[in-house]
Parts: sequence; structure tokens; C-alpha cells
Amino acid sequence: MTPLRAFMSLALPLGLAGALAVPALAQDGLGQPYSGEARSDEHRERGSGRVEVQPYIEISQIILAEISPGDDVVTYTQLAAGVDAAVNGRNNGGSVSLRYARNIAYEDNAADSDILSGIARGYATIVPDTLTIEGGALASRTRLNGGGASLLTNDASSRVYTAYAGPNLRTEAGDVQIEGNYRVGYTRIEQEADIGLPGTVRQVDLFDESVVQTAAIRAATRPGEPLPVGVALGAGFTQEDISNFDQRVRDIYARADVTVPLSPTLALLGGIGYEDVEISGRTALLDDAGVPIIGNDGRVLVDTGARRRIAYDTDGLIWDVGVLWRPSTRTTLEAHLGRRYDSTTYYGSFAWAPDTRSNLSVSVYDTVTGFGGQLNRALAALPTNFAANRNPLTGDITGCVAGQDGSSCLSGAFGSIRAATFRNRGVAASYSRQIGRSTAGIGAGYDRRSFFGVPGTVLAAADGTVDENFYLTAFADRRLGPRSSVSLNAYAQWFESEGSAAGTIAGDGTILGASAAYRRSIRAGLSARAAVAIDRLDSDFAGQDLTTASALLGLRYDF
Repeated sequence: MTPLRAFMSLALPLGLAGALAVPALAQDGLGQPYSGEARSDEHRERGSGRVEVQPYIEISQIILAEISPGDDVVTYTQLAAGVDAAVNGRNNGGSVSLRYARNIAYEDNAADSDILSGIARGYATIVPDTLTIEGGALASRTRLNGGGASLLTNDASSRVYTAYAGPNLRTEAGDVQIEGNYRVGYTRIEQEADIGLPGTVRQVDLFDESVVQTAAIRAATRPGEPLPVGVALGAGFTQEDISNFDQRVRDIYARADVTVPLSPTLALLGGIGYEDVEISGRTALLDDAGVPIIGNDGRVLVDTGARRRIAYDTDGLIWDVGVLWRPSTRTTLEAHLGRRYDSTTYYGSFAWAPDTRSNLSVSVYDTVTGFGGQLNRALAALPTNFAANRNPLTGDITGCVAGQDGSSCLSGAFGSIRAATFRNRGVAASYSRQIGRSTAGIGAGYDRRSFFGVPGTVLAAADGTVDENFYLTAFADRRLGPRSSVSLNAYAQWFESEGSAAGTIAGDGTILGASAAYRRSIRAGLSARAAVAIDRLDSDFAGQDLTTASALLGLRYDF
């Protein structure tokens, strides 16, 4: 395997996505305690009733060159077709960005490839102000560089598909507000058999597929209606079934909350309840010699008749106290500290929009989940009115979208594609500002995953190990005039992953990169495109520093 091909193959073990990774992990309605208003408020926003559909086609020439340690060069012709659409109505809303690309290679050692990518989220009203149906979907690839163009083929990539759907209920009974929701989601990762990983790591410790179901209900009164304090009762259920060793994450809770207003803008929050969390799995199916049986897909078969083995189990009292501060419609701070998962927990958020051109958001999160549940939760937290950000060279979705209230991202949810379940804690922040014809932003975050391994399986080696991901990114877009525009992106990412035995993923990685793109209108609907990028990897997996550069020239026609 050449260094250039090795660079591309490292996308899978590290499982990094570096673009403005700010996961929106609201702890509500997905088996987590409610706090504040339910997310169904988003569906109450009234739009202008517009429907926008923008199909397009592209043809581009791409060159990918290895700068160090070798000098491989790969050239592609890329043919692509896609559509960006948005609905912004009184009772329905949503956005979708879908793209298909065919990469045709010129060199004998490079294969042709097909790439499908897309992101969508929306809602439809069944009963006005009472019942809505929402859903979302994502088709993407895990890749090491997150913003560069080092991954043009499928032979070394992991393709990620996820989707969810479900109803949201909001009604009132006198002074009592009743809110509830149910969601079912599915996530799958597909990869080629030869992904450049050593030994049993190839298919054992890599996530396959899962189904996650969540349900929650809450009844609450506002302060002063009729009591001087707000009171709420709620309950929720989450279950994620993961195909790898038939793992199951089950979380059931019930709790009571109180809101004590101190002033028109400040309130104290408190809650107490009971929660039962259990993670379990089954052992491998063995042959007569006691050796695990491998299926046609390269994965270990599961003994569905074996008893479940507990990887994590905790139940008992949960509580938290917090503060809610809303000095204006443009500023909200909410912070919680308490006891959950048999240890201290803290979570919260801060949103500040000093004017219509700038936005700051910070999120602190803490949850127990699998990869599929984490990705579904992040997808559900995206806005319904957005424009997807795409890599200027490959066309891949970067994991971020730009909405009316600033940028939102789910790329931090990719963090690690291990099959084992984990406790996920972290903080993420982003700031964006529009100045005249220019828009700029910066994002940073830290994501920590502490894994639970099922006893008696290969995943047991991952028990207690930790993956840590630090990321920093910046972008700027500027219109140079009525016919041209330019965009710049830069990012840095540091990944640390523990491992204790063969069959688990481990290693550290540092990723640096930058890209620039230029677009100019030639005539109505037709525009020329040019882009360049440079990416650098320093990783334990590679065994050497790798640097690549890429460039693109192409045409695009918007119908």
C-alpha cells in the first residue's frame, strides 16, 4: 500500500470529521431529562410559505498529489448531479441537500468510485399547534481530513447512513401543558473488506448497524399558573439495539421538576427522580473447536441463544439543580449540576445573538449511548431551515449546516466509530458573524468517550478505555461582486484513542488542513469553479507523517 493510499485508508480507524464540529446534543425528548421548553417549539415558527428547489450538474477535473513522504499523483474526472431544496411554510418546513458523484480515475492503481451524500430534516403538521411528524436523514462518509480532498474513492472509506422519524405532541389541559414524542431511528456503516487495518480490527471493533427507539412525555405548569412556581412531571424511555454482539442500551427514567422564578429574567431549576440504565450483550457463536465463527461480511456471528452479559448497570436516585437566565430574546443561559450515571453530571447551553448578523453558542453534554443513538440525537437537533456545507473538492457534506440562527453541526457525533457503547461527555462552541458581503466563523470543542465492553467478547478489551477528540476550525466566505465569490477553511484536530488488546482500535492522531475555493458566474445558470486544499496527518496508524495537496477546476450549471 502506497503512502497516499494509506493516508486515505486511515479515515476508518480514526473516524474523524474535522469541520466545525459542534454537536447539538440537547438533553430532551430522547430519553434525557427535559429542561425548559420542548423542541417542538421550533415547529411553531411560521414561515413565508415558500418552496425552493435548485437542481444542478457539475463536471470537474481533480488532481491529488502526495507531497511527503512520497510523490504519488492521482487524477480524476468528476461528474456530479444534485439538488438543494427547502420548504418554509406555515404548517410544513424542511431542507434537503442531495448529491451523487461519479469519480473516473486515469491511473491504473486508482479505481473509479460512486459517492452518494445528503442531509435532510423537516416536519409536517398533522393537527395545527398540536401534532407534528418530524424526520431526518444523512448519507455521508467518515474521513480523516474532514475538510480536505484526500478521500475520493470508496475502497478505503466508511459510508454512514442514518435516519429517524416520529410524532411530536403538544397540547394543554387547563393550566397544564402536555408534551410528548416518539422517535425510531436507524444507523448503518458500510465499508470495504480491505480498509488497511491490522488483523482482527478490520471488522470486530467497528460499528455495524443499530435501531434506536425513544419516547418521552411531560406535563408542566408555568410559574404563576396557578402556583407561584412551575411544576413538571415527566418520564422517558430509550433503547438502542446494536448488531455487534447483540448489544442493547436501555434507559428508563421518571422525574419531577420545579422552576422557581427569582426575577422576570432569572429562575432556579431543580429536579429529582429515578433512572435505570443497563447495557448488555451476547457472546460470539463458536464452532466445535471453540473458535468464533466469522460471517460472510467478515464480522463475528452472535450466539442469539446465549444469556445476556452485563457491561454496565446502574439504577437509583437522580437529581440536578440549575439556573435559567433569559435577559432578552437574544440571550439564554441554562446550566445544570447533579447526580446521574452513578457519578456527578453537568450539562447546559448558552446562546447569544447580540444582533442579526452574529451568533454565539456553547453546549455542554453528558449521555450514555451507542454510535447510532449519538448520531440520531445530533441529527434530530439540527434546524429544519438550513443550507448544507460541502467540501469544495469532493462535494462531501462536512457535517455542518448554516441556519438562520447560526451554524449547527453533527460532525462531532462521528467522534469514534467503535462498536462498543460509551458515556459521552464534552463541550462545543461556535461563533459566526456577517460583515457586509463577508461571513466568518470559528468553532472549537472537546469530546470524551468512555467505553463499556461486553464481558466474554472481543469488545471486553475496550471496557474502560477512553477516546478524546479536540478540534478547532475557522471559515470565511466573501462575495467579491455580483458574479464571483471566494471561501476559505482551516482546521486542526487532535485525537487520542486507548486500546488494550488486538481487535480494538487505538492510537493518536494530529490533523491539520486548509482549503480555498473560488466561483465565478459565466452566464445565467453557468459558473466556473476552482479550489485547492492541503492536508497533513501525523498518526500512530500511519507510522509516518503524510501530507497531500489537491486542486479542482470545473463547471457547474444550476437549472
